[in-house]
Amino acid sequence: MKPETWLFSGGILFFIPVAFVYGMLTRWDEWVGFIALLLTGGLALLVGTYLTITARRIDERPEDNPRADISEGAGEQGFFSPHSWWPLYLASGGAIVFLGVAVGWWLWLIGVAISLPLIVGWVFEYYKGEHAH
Repeated sequence: MKPETWLFSGGILFFIPVAFVYGMLTRWDEWVGFIALLLTGGLALLVGTYLTITARRIDERPEDNPRADISEGAGEQGFFSPHSWWPLYLASGGAIVFLGVAVGWWLWLIGVAISLPLIVGWVFEYYKGEHAH
């Protein structure tokens, strides 16, 4: 977890000073960019802190050990559905939802009505049928 921790902690050291440089270069006339950069630094702080706390609680991963063998990282990495069509349909529903934000509330409601059953279907995909666990 060390590379991830350093990456996000480095974001704090980058975005906070850049926010003030941006503010000075725009003569504090444009606040949106300044605040956005400060919030980005805050987000880097949140993620960096979470990764630091998590790194203390878990054992060292093979990626963190420079002398580790490739075989030490072998094994189950998680479960990934090899044949699911639900994410494709859900992306279409999400596109309608976001289009509804730009076009009108009526399209947003249609997108939400389409997306909710798709979310339920994706979550409960492996609870029934031939692939039930």
